[in-house]
Amino acid sequence: MKKPATSRYSLFISSVQKELAAERRAVKDFITRDPLLSRFISDVFLFEDIPARDRKPDDIYLSEVEQRDIYLAILGNEYGWKNEDGKSPTELEFEHATETHHERLIFVKGNDDKAREPDMAKLVARAGRQVIRRRFSDTLGLIREVYASLVECLENRGAFRSMPFDGSVCDGTTLRDIDKTQVTAFVETAEVTGRLKLKGSRTPKAVLQNFNLLRDGQPTNAAILLFGKNPRRFFNNAQVHYFHFHGTEKQKPIASQQPYEGRLLEVIDEAVEFVLGKIDRRVGTRVASTQAPVTFEIPRPVIVEAVVNAVTHRNYRHNGFVQVIVFADRVEVWNPGELPPGLTPALLREPHGPIPRNPLIAEPLFRVKYVEKAGTGTTDMIADCREAGLPEPDFEQRGPHFVVTLWRDWLTAEVIATLNLNDRQQRALIHLKTAGRIGNTEYQTLLGVAKRTAHRDLTELVERGILEKVGTTGKGTAYVLRKGAIKGPNGP
Repeated sequence: MKKPATSRYSLFISSVQKELAAERRAVKDFITRDPLLSRFISDVFLFEDIPARDRKPDDIYLSEVEQRDIYLAILGNEYGWKNEDGKSPTELEFEHATETHHERLIFVKGNDDKAREPDMAKLVARAGRQVIRRRFSDTLGLIREVYASLVECLENRGAFRSMPFDGSVCDGTTLRDIDKTQVTAFVETAEVTGRLKLKGSRTPKAVLQNFNLLRDGQPTNAAILLFGKNPRRFFNNAQVHYFHFHGTEKQKPIASQQPYEGRLLEVIDEAVEFVLGKIDRRVGTRVASTQAPVTFEIPRPVIVEAVVNAVTHRNYRHNGFVQVIVFADRVEVWNPGELPPGLTPALLREPHGPIPRNPLIAEPLFRVKYVEKAGTGTTDMIADCREAGLPEPDFEQRGPHFVVTLWRDWLTAEVIATLNLNDRQQRALIHLKTAGRIGNTEYQTLLGVAKRTAHRDLTELVERGILEKVGTTGKGTAYVLRKGAIKGPNGP
């Protein structure tokens, strides 16, 4: 029987040419000589390998980035030559790899970011908000990090033909480790939502088989996480840790903390209730029904989406925990791992297709309306926050964690009344809570004032830390609400 051909990939190595030439060469030599990596990576591009007669000193080689499958950047202290827009080839290559949805691997030399040229420090920080940055101190350390990253990259692409985590058999388990009552409850709930019309046998075993949660009659990792009697027995990292801080920083005393463990649906519900119990709520009147409506300062669907995404799409091969942290001015949800290849924090703000890391976990959650398949979850979060008069959520990579930040409604009517602002400024803040931003011209029109008055009012709001100025000078300038409470001597 003829064996299937091995998938072959190509790699683009980017860095400041003069500073990191030895490191670039060492990486290429290692990849092309390594018995494992050389089977899967057939082409490694280096600037210096192009004949000198074909080089252009100012050529950025963006087309070379686009032709390769994987983009690898090595960042040091120097920023390098700048074009007329003030950008180096390395930054332009990173931007192009991002825009063309290439998988990006970032390696940063050294731990002291203060030693870097300012523009390179900004690039390192910017890259770190999008993908995991791996640091190294010497060439051997770089090789180790590159090897581990490429093996993980190839494994995620299916090059090793290994079974994905959620579809792999959970070692040491049998059907006796499945809580049959939970499977039955799931079916009943899914049918009520209208997302499941089960035909044939309704036994727990048949249901698990219907959702591809058994392999050769044995439960998969997804089956145990969703319906296991004791998931903690097999997955210590399936816990979710909850923290509540009275201030805006992670510092003692901790108001409350609690690790939760159990089946994923239970853990999600516990996380959502934990957050709802710590944020403000408003109780309406019994006009339309016998039960008074409750409105939370952060809409409940936004909290649910953030928690569900973290639990569903996390990398369960990592040992870290999901963390849900409530601060005085925000809620943060920390997810071990990073976004799937091709998906960036910026793309989460636009309509995009679903790219589930664990599709066998996501499918049952879809049936009970915990997730959607349209890829609208993050854009719905943004829309819901806007409608509630809140700043948009932040999506960023922080080291080995992907973090979603939900901003609380710190600028309430009561707070505005204590800020000693004039009537124009108070009206502008109320407008900003729904509009999102305001420019000088719009301020003039909205409040019926002259340009000089508008400038003075807006400048004062910026100086007091209530607004932030964004954009370039002139018509591109706008003002947005500062994210997070104003910090005084004793905190917010």
